[in-house]
Parts: sequence; C-alpha cells; structure tokens
Amino acid sequence: MSGWAHHDGLAVGLARENIDTDQLIPARFMSAPRNAGYGRFLLHDLRGEPGFALDDPAAKGASVLVARRNFGGGSSREAAVYALVDAGFRAVIAPSFGDIFAGNAVNNGLLPARVTTGAAEALLACLPAALAIDLAAQTIALGDLTLSFDIDPIWKTKLLNGWDDIDLTASYRAEIAGYAKARRGAAPWVWPNETRGDPAPTTGSDQ
Repeated sequence: MSGWAHHDGLAVGLARENIDTDQLIPARFMSAPRNAGYGRFLLHDLRGEPGFALDDPAAKGASVLVARRNFGGGSSREAAVYALVDAGFRAVIAPSFGDIFAGNAVNNGLLPARVTTGAAEALLACLPAALAIDLAAQTIALGDLTLSFDIDPIWKTKLLNGWDDIDLTASYRAEIAGYAKARRGAAPWVWPNETRGDPAPTTGSDQ
C-alpha cells in the first residue's frame, strides 16, 4: 500500500444517510476470493434504483464518494472497504462514519474524511464534479469552494505513509528497543536467563 498526500479525481454523491456495510457489500458475495476483486459487488442491491447516482454514466471513473451521516455503520466486515477500494475509490467524505469501518478504511489506504453536515450538503449539490483533496492540509477544493475536513492524527500519519497498524508499530522500533534495554537494566530478574546465562527452566514430570 502506497501513501498519498494529494488526490485529484471525480467525485460522485450518494445523498443518503446510514449506508451500512451490508449495503456496501451484501454478505452473500463475501465468499468470493479477495484476489478476484470486490468492486463489482459495491452497493449491488441498490443498483438499478431510479436515479441511483453510481448508475449515472457521468459517475464512471469516480474516485471520491460523498455521502450523508453514519457512513459504514453496521457489521465490522472489512470487505465493505475492499469493495470501495476495488471499485477505484480513494476517499469517502461524510459527516460521520462507523468507527470500525473508518479504521478498516485507513488500513487499506481509503480516506474517511469527516466534514460538517453543511459542508457535505454543499458538495452534494455540486456533484458529480472534479475535486482535489489535500490530505496534509486537510482541505477539499471544488471550483471556488474550499472546505476543511477532520481526521484522527494517527490515521492521517498512516495514510500519508501508506502504513497499516503493523507498519505504525514498526515505526517506533528504536523507542521500543530503548525501552526494552532500560527495563533489562532496571529489572534484570525479569530476564534471568539472559542476564546470568542460566539454563531455561524445565517443566513436566521428567525434571
């Protein structure tokens, strides 16, 4: 996964509240192998509804989705994020997100950009349209409209660097090693075999 700081792309609006993970990818499709791609299942059961935004030819190639509050609520299925990413989306903009969905999104390089309800409505009124996202500055620009968005600082760091949780932990390798060294010095009895060269303790009936 590569990090990113700026994204320019076509944004499409999904003017609905409470788009949950079961709508993003119905459970019956989750038995498909991940390497086959989940993009074709994205919002499958909403497709074909009159006026559904993602069916509009003008939305083809969209990489930013704008929605209303509580996007990604429901179950914890990470496949909901896979469906968005595999369909080409790099960011979702909404007033609020399901917590687990947002964490999964960041771990897969998808930005959950939290904006005010007014900002979301201002964007929805202009879409589909091209916009620019500056992750470092936390801004969204569409024509003469520039809006700010919120994101957890740790999530921002992970997205900028292309990190998941393991990568984030590894970035503190020097600090972790320093703490372990200090602990060995302060409490050598915790590591008796390392400090005294004693043989490892044995257990069981054949001691």
